[in-house]
Amino acid sequence: MATLGTVYHRASTQAEEREAPLWERTGAPRKAGAFVPLRPYANEDVYFFAKRIDNRRLVRQADPRAGQVCWKMIASVGLAATLIIGVLLPGAYTLMAGYQIQTLRQESAKLAAESANLELREARLLSPARMEQLARQQQFIDPEPQKVVYLESRDESNVAMNSGQIQTGK
Repeated sequence: MATLGTVYHRASTQAEEREAPLWERTGAPRKAGAFVPLRPYANEDVYFFAKRIDNRRLVRQADPRAGQVCWKMIASVGLAATLIIGVLLPGAYTLMAGYQIQTLRQESAKLAAESANLELREARLLSPARMEQLARQQQFIDPEPQKVVYLESRDESNVAMNSGQIQTGK
């Protein structure tokens, strides 16, 4: 990039440079086999200097408004975070509830299948044909009417007493 001074200098000397050839412009006489000088590089005459600045003795003064700006920024970021959480939290709860409902539906279907399996197993175990087969295997036979043994006594007084309580209870 050219500096503004270089651009103005080129514009003013451009007309003069077009009139004379390069070896005449530089002032060197042209000899056979002699070196022909080229035009200078762009901004060849611009020099940059770096000045070292020592700021160790300087003490930075506290800005009285910096604390207010900081607390306002903290409050606004906190408010924005609270609003974002407030907006996104119901959706997250809905999503989690959906997962729980799906899990409960799967568990309910599993329990229903297990219940049906247990009912079928119970029906097979309590079927009359199975009971007869078990009775034959364990040699259970129906007793004859003469061999019936009553565990409770057939005392008529107890029966009358029980029937009297039932009548008085009404």
